[in-house]
Amino acid sequence: MPLRYTLRQLEYFVAVGETGSVTAAAQQVNVSAPSISAGVSRLEDELGVKLFQRHHAQGLTPTLAGRELLEQASLVLREAAALRDLSGDLSGSVRGPLAIGCLSTVAQIVLPGLRRSFVEQYGDVRIRQIEADQSELFGLIRQGKVDLALTYDLDLPRDLTFFPIVELPPLVAFSESHPLAHLPAISVQELAPFPMVLLDLPHSTDYFLSFFTAAGLRANITERTRDMAVMRGLVANGFGYSIVNIRPMNNLAPDGKPMRFVPLTGNQRPMKLGILMGNGMDHTQLYKAFLGHARAWIEATH
Repeated sequence: MPLRYTLRQLEYFVAVGETGSVTAAAQQVNVSAPSISAGVSRLEDELGVKLFQRHHAQGLTPTLAGRELLEQASLVLREAAALRDLSGDLSGSVRGPLAIGCLSTVAQIVLPGLRRSFVEQYGDVRIRQIEADQSELFGLIRQGKVDLALTYDLDLPRDLTFFPIVELPPLVAFSESHPLAHLPAISVQELAPFPMVLLDLPHSTDYFLSFFTAAGLRANITERTRDMAVMRGLVANGFGYSIVNIRPMNNLAPDGKPMRFVPLTGNQRPMKLGILMGNGMDHTQLYKAFLGHARAWIEATH
């Protein structure tokens, strides 16, 4: 009996099973919610089983049959991805879907331009990006929910492989009117008394604050935010300085106010920006192409 369901329907089914809602699944696979609902309904009709219990307030939960089929469907999708990679390697072509994880800071500054440059060269590649913090990125790679991640070399696990691209020494972000803004460089000793707007992200927070603890100092943190755009707005409006490693493409805050970026002196280890993926995954044509393109584009623009 011929199979009438598609890999796309299985992808929608797995996305709903993982997220627990049609809306979240639609965001994950970058299609409309009605398309997700229609795909899952057609899959239920073809298989002859109900895959989800639908609750208005609590979303969707898999039925017993749905839970059993979810594991098998995930396996089928992984095998299909492996077949796609193998066919690409044998043909020497660069094609297929590519799920990229990235930190929110990277998503704002680096990834949009890199994506545009890559798809203009490799038109048969369909990219989907997912923003997450560092620890979440590790899990997404291990679970196969992203193929690779554009991130920093902070607290990297041994079961994943990091390919460094560029070093990013720390910079201090100031408003134009800050008393230290026009110095050619600055030390943590000079910064310590002034109010700090901390870019409070997992792993990055410890990295930035280690500059002060290594010097026997304590940062005067008066504001915290997880959003780089919010940090820039607070800094530009005089609420304090901040420390960053990745510099925006211009010296303006989101509200148009000017900022200045000054190198931080001392022996602080620069972050490295690079590509993180599962061990041994860099041999596929698609991954190799993205890694090489990312290296060339980031080195040229940063």
